[in-house]
Amino acid sequence: MAIFILTYGKITSLDLAQIFINHVFSKHGLSASIVSDRGSLFFSSFWTQLCQQLKISRDLSAAFHPETDGQTERINQILEQCLWIYVIYHQDNWHTWLPLAEFASNNAEHSSKKQSPFFTIYGRHPSFD
Repeated sequence: MAIFILTYGKITSLDLAQIFINHVFSKHGLSASIVSDRGSLFFSSFWTQLCQQLKISRDLSAAFHPETDGQTERINQILEQCLWIYVIYHQDNWHTWLPLAEFASNNAEHSSKKQSPFFTIYGRHPSFD
């Protein structure tokens, strides 16, 4: 399931840990593993120690080989496409569309599983009542 989070400027590994706690752990519990690129945030000693303490395995993609983390790359591509349409027109408050882009991404059928991430996790489609 994709989680789109607005951040300002460059974040630190401590910021990343707080984002993880606030937006992932608090809603979904601990992950068994995290797939990421070899960016400095995910490769920092703090993040390494945090994952070790929480017993989360880190699956790092090969350097300069984004295909290793294809699912994340595809979600980033979809987010960019969704927001680009809006940015071209208004160019000022694209961040207000993040929750709707997240909802659309999480409720679109994925070709590999033939169902949406929302349905995969909750076993139902979202209600609109």
